[in-house]
Amino acid sequence: MMKKIMNEKLQISESNPIRARYYDYERFTYPWHFHNQYEIVYVEAGFGLGFVGDCIEKFADYDIFLMGASLPHFLRSDDVFGSGQTDLRVRGVNIQFEENFMQYSFEHYPQFVQVKNLLKESKRGILFPASGNDEVRERMAHYPDLTGVAQIVGLLDLLSVMAASTSKRLLASPYYYEKFPTFGNSRADKILSYINSNYTRALRLEEVAEKAHMNSTAFCRFFKEATGKTFLQYVNDMRIGYACKLLAIDEMEISQVAVECGFDSASYFNRAFKQSLQLTPTQYRNHFKE
Repeated sequence: MMKKIMNEKLQISESNPIRARYYDYERFTYPWHFHNQYEIVYVEAGFGLGFVGDCIEKFADYDIFLMGASLPHFLRSDDVFGSGQTDLRVRGVNIQFEENFMQYSFEHYPQFVQVKNLLKESKRGILFPASGNDEVRERMAHYPDLTGVAQIVGLLDLLSVMAASTSKRLLASPYYYEKFPTFGNSRADKILSYINSNYTRALRLEEVAEKAHMNSTAFCRFFKEATGKTFLQYVNDMRIGYACKLLAIDEMEISQVAVECGFDSASYFNRAFKQSLQLTPTQYRNHFKE
């Protein structure tokens, strides 16, 4: 039976904006879920797979995840945990804080511009791998012991160090969300807006090139320079991001998902999906099953 996505309700509010705790489990068991708060998970000990939006990422000792508000995610321990064959456990620190935490300061004070950008990027999930993030780990290790003003100051310090880290990477693709990236180019953004509204149907290169008032050759060159991808790559990435959502919900057959996302055939959908995620749609879906 597929685990449906859960909307987790946290006891966090503007008057009580931070929740921090140590954890020590046989294995990670919390299901595929999202919540309206930011979350930082420090895995001091443990290994397995992290599911963040449409990304599947291996994690191990000392890795740290930062998840933005409303981003679906869960961590799944390797099968050896809780199997009775070993005394291995997962341990670490979990911090959750309110979506509007220090919002005015982050939006208006130039001192916080890096933190503001970090939180914006966290909507896709960010991994801070063990290598190169000693400062982040040092601040995470004993954070739950902080109280009062020290808790607020400590979180600001932690976010500042995370923002300055040069060893981090985004997880979910930008196409997993309804809000798509812009490129600061009015013509490119107009084209992307049109694609974003029409990618789930048959969308011909000539049609989009005409919208840009270009011939196909000029359009392909312009699009590749603006996005770093070919037109087909860009459209397929968006379709696959949408497919990941539908596969996690588990209410459609694979062939139906292919049609819903705009692919011509289930076989082409399977090939494109595997090329993108190194998993077939069925294998991806099975990761969410008990």
